[in-house]
Amino acid sequence: MWCRIIVLVVALCMAAAVAEDPYRYFDWRISYGDVYPLGVRQQGILINGQFPGPDIYSVTNDNLIINVHNDLPDPFLLTWNGLQQRKNSFEDGVYGTTCPIPPGKNFTYIMQVKDQIGSFFYFPSLQFHKAAGGFGGIRILSRPRIPVPFPEPAGDFTILIGDWYKTDHKVLKTILDRGKMLKFPDGIQINGLGRDGARFTVEPGKTYRLRISNVGLQNSLNFRIQGHKMKLIEAEGTHTIQTTLSSLDVHVGQSYSVLVTADQPAQDYYIAVSSRFTTQILNSTAILHYSNSKKPVSGLPPPGPIDVSWSLNQARSIRTNLTASGPRPNPQGSYHYGQINVTRTIRLANHAGLVDRKQRYAVNGVSFIPADTPLKLADYYNINGVFKVGSIPDQPVGRHIHLDTAVMGADYRAFVEIVFENRENIVQSWHLDGYSFFVVGMDQGRWSPASKQQYNLIDAVSRCTTQVYPRSWTAIYVPLDNVGMWNLRTQFWARQYLGQQFYLRVYTPVQSFRDEYPIPKNALHCGRAKGRTIRTL
Repeated sequence: MWCRIIVLVVALCMAAAVAEDPYRYFDWRISYGDVYPLGVRQQGILINGQFPGPDIYSVTNDNLIINVHNDLPDPFLLTWNGLQQRKNSFEDGVYGTTCPIPPGKNFTYIMQVKDQIGSFFYFPSLQFHKAAGGFGGIRILSRPRIPVPFPEPAGDFTILIGDWYKTDHKVLKTILDRGKMLKFPDGIQINGLGRDGARFTVEPGKTYRLRISNVGLQNSLNFRIQGHKMKLIEAEGTHTIQTTLSSLDVHVGQSYSVLVTADQPAQDYYIAVSSRFTTQILNSTAILHYSNSKKPVSGLPPPGPIDVSWSLNQARSIRTNLTASGPRPNPQGSYHYGQINVTRTIRLANHAGLVDRKQRYAVNGVSFIPADTPLKLADYYNINGVFKVGSIPDQPVGRHIHLDTAVMGADYRAFVEIVFENRENIVQSWHLDGYSFFVVGMDQGRWSPASKQQYNLIDAVSRCTTQVYPRSWTAIYVPLDNVGMWNLRTQFWARQYLGQQFYLRVYTPVQSFRDEYPIPKNALHCGRAKGRTIRTL
């Protein structure tokens, strides 16, 4: 009898061990080094000597253990654009949640890509480091038994595009710290290289997946390939209706996957990237190289689209494939977001102005200033005086700007509508950490309750970054099912640096590991949290 019990216990333990999600380990050194994205030598941020940094390859539910050694003379953090950090905002890698890694020290991020698939990227979040590099791609593959709505491609390329300055990032930071605006960027990098520098080799007749992310600082970019069509298949973790495109607008902070078939005569072709909605047009090119090509690129790179209406119509056409499986075997359309009652409407208006004769940017009249302690740590340890919930209103309040550590409270499991109202003549791009949201509507002009009549309540795309066109609005639905302190920010990085962001505190009074994990045992402590002891379980 006892032998049978022992055998059963051993079997259960073995089954539990087998069932545990896999671990993937990364060891990264962050350093300065020479980079040449626009043909001139600059000081860039390297990861293990690479620029851009290494790709993160993972599968749904994998545990990522990333040990980051900071060899810079500055405090440093990486954030993971699109990774939801389920129940674990401590690992989000922005200053509101995570203490910076001091120079000469290391910190190990412990994350799980829980119930996620798709294409994302990481980048430095402090001190305008993003303008020096330190970014790289993240790909999360579906588990082997989960069907994917397209044949396995012959290859899978990460393509990181973004506007770039020749000016050193420290000089750019100093300009912003003095309350001045940055000039227009100098060019566009593609995988860390300038015109015709990046090269992607394909076999004739085969189909390839391109994961395209705009890792730049401010500008929307259009992506196209000379002589080739692209089939859109994924947007930030959502399988999309497969639309054939000649070009694709990728707004700053966004990621897409497209399929491209090498079905043209064997030669080299331009991959063209250009800025959108700018008076001065930036252009760059890479090369699509057929493996049997004997002919270099010829002719001019294909021209990009011009007007806003074209981009708006393309954005509206990007919808969820309801019958495809997502991270789980059930179809993406099984979550009927359009049938859920909205419990709260939050309207967010962006604007620019001066505070004490210095340039600032704001949301609903509040320009964010960092506290002396990460907000998540202050919240966890009940440290008073660091921030105040409700320090930013949930409706526009005029154009006067004041400074504050802006935190908006929200209830766990609420279902909220957020309307981004852009009354300026720029394209905005907004990102919410910790979540994917449904982009239910966008249009030109002013939003009103009547605008809800045009919402897509059936197959809106679910993603983490959305654009708002000039003097336009975009509405999203967000199921607040992830407890934590989450950064809601513009991806226009100079504006983010000068205050156009805040934190959404998703709160439940019930303290349970079912809803939120405890603080990591290796968490760094700084500010007023320094010296605090991590509570044992």
